[in-house]
Amino acid sequence: MKTYMPKASDVDRRWYLVDAEGKVLGRLATEIAAILRGKNKPEYTPHMDMGDFVIVVNADKIRVTGKKEEQKLYRRHTGYPGGLREVPFERLIATHPERALESAIRGMLPKNALGRSMFRKLKVYAGPNHKHEAQKPEKIEL
Repeated sequence: MKTYMPKASDVDRRWYLVDAEGKVLGRLATEIAAILRGKNKPEYTPHMDMGDFVIVVNADKIRVTGKKEEQKLYRRHTGYPGGLREVPFERLIATHPERALESAIRGMLPKNALGRSMFRKLKVYAGPNHKHEAQKPEKIEL
């Protein structure tokens, strides 16, 4: 018996369209991260990029539960002493609504070159319009 190992040329990449309107941030992010990794395919291999492309529209209409709207903070560091920057969820959604979903999904992917290549297949848009009609994305309900 030999274990089947797919080649990079064997990977069939598809395009999916997800509408984020009214969806909960974390629950949607887990489903999208699984598609980006390729865990929804029977030939999933952990050390290869088997995932599909995902287009997310209406990211500005995503919701969070509980008091996260007022209390959730997004932190980053500039690299300089005292350079901690904090942005509350409310302000992030008002200024850059796609970043909240991107941040959640990025945290669920591997922290290496493989994870970065998976993340590049994610396209997030704040409104209902996107520029990937030529790829004929398949609309899925998550």
